[in-house]
Amino acid sequence: MKTSIDDDLLRAFEQALARDQLYMAYQPTIALADGSLSRVEALVRWDDSEMGKVEPSRFVALAEDNGWIDELTIWGLGAILQQWRTWRESGIDTHIAFNISAISLQRLDFPDLVERLCRSLGVPTNRIMLELTEGATQPLIKLMDTLTRFRIKGIGLAIDDFGTGYSSLLQLRRLPFTEVKIDRAFVGDVEKSKDSALIVKTIIDLAQGLGLSATAEGVENAAQLTTLRAMGCDLAQGYLIAAPLAPDQLAGWIEEFKHRWPALANSPRSAAAEIEANALSQG
Repeated sequence: MKTSIDDDLLRAFEQALARDQLYMAYQPTIALADGSLSRVEALVRWDDSEMGKVEPSRFVALAEDNGWIDELTIWGLGAILQQWRTWRESGIDTHIAFNISAISLQRLDFPDLVERLCRSLGVPTNRIMLELTEGATQPLIKLMDTLTRFRIKGIGLAIDDFGTGYSSLLQLRRLPFTEVKIDRAFVGDVEKSKDSALIVKTIIDLAQGLGLSATAEGVENAAQLTTLRAMGCDLAQGYLIAAPLAPDQLAGWIEEFKHRWPALANSPRSAAAEIEANALSQG
């Protein structure tokens, strides 16, 4: 049941969206092979003058429930595409990931809309990755045609928070994803838990066996990163690598991380990586 707090929050959100008071922060994702920037994930932010920082989980859910999710998604796509152009003009050519709601995919023209936005701003479609949470894959199986049209247009699709939902392996095989993002719940103790290490390694092998990339979320220490590299994980993001950045901070982070990477890449092999390797060799 909707409360007066929800009503107030919804009205404030509608005003913030109309007045262009939302903004994006961008969290880098690196290739674990060499530490290079692979892409940034765009994260919508809202700082209200009265309520302070409002968590996306609050206002995105309200937008979905009250018919505003398409407007939020279109605003977000426009913001990230314009930012890509700004970075490209300054010499940074990267990819951008953006989380979208399964509700938006119910629009049959949504892939065409994204393509038109890209074309109008001169952004190649292959620079865009759309992320969908694993919990959304049940209804997404009914939207195969829409998802396939994204892939035909060169737009990447990632399944986010993998490992915590109820997707079957059949669905993962049938849906046209290009990437699996391993939930931070498993990454958080991958360097010290045999169970987590085996789960993460299994997801990596599963993803790569299906021709997908594997990305680890929530990497927070060097031992986790070393373990993930030993397991052959493709990509990683998390606070060890970078917190979400303002757009004008990305260039400085790229230079700073180049100097940090050699020490991270040469960190000692973690205990979990040894446990996982031994377990597999004995299996």
